[in-house]
Amino acid sequence: MTASPTIRSGIEDDISTIASFQLAMALETEQKVLDLPTVLCAVREVIRDRNRGFYLVCVVENKVVGSLLITYEWSDWRNTNIWYFQSVFVLPEYRGQGLFKLMYEEIVSQAKDAGTKRIRLYVESDNQRARQVYENLGMKLLPYRMYEVEV
Repeated sequence: MTASPTIRSGIEDDISTIASFQLAMALETEQKVLDLPTVLCAVREVIRDRNRGFYLVCVVENKVVGSLLITYEWSDWRNTNIWYFQSVFVLPEYRGQGLFKLMYEEIVSQAKDAGTKRIRLYVESDNQRARQVYENLGMKLLPYRMYEVEV
């Protein structure tokens, strides 16, 4: 990596790139094939409506090489939003260079500024590499399991 990476909010021009990252991540981590039109629409919704969340992107030499999504959950126990990292992706050729750490640090800074007290994320239980990265950043494994029903 020759140029210093920059971290910024996702914008309309990033929608197709972010959507392509989501398709690649789903295939890589869960062997799932996502529907591109659905993902494009979903990414566009977040970019246009910050109440749904927001994206950060990592840019190296004018190329978006990574992104993540932050969504919110209201905590009536804490009287604050909990921010959730979702859809974390860095292009394979840029991994291991600390780019996620830069995005993570930016989110922590923004969370502090917003008065948010907790940041969480979901990780596929078999994704050892990602789990190690999160633990190295000081994140702790929580004792919860997640359940879901499709309606």
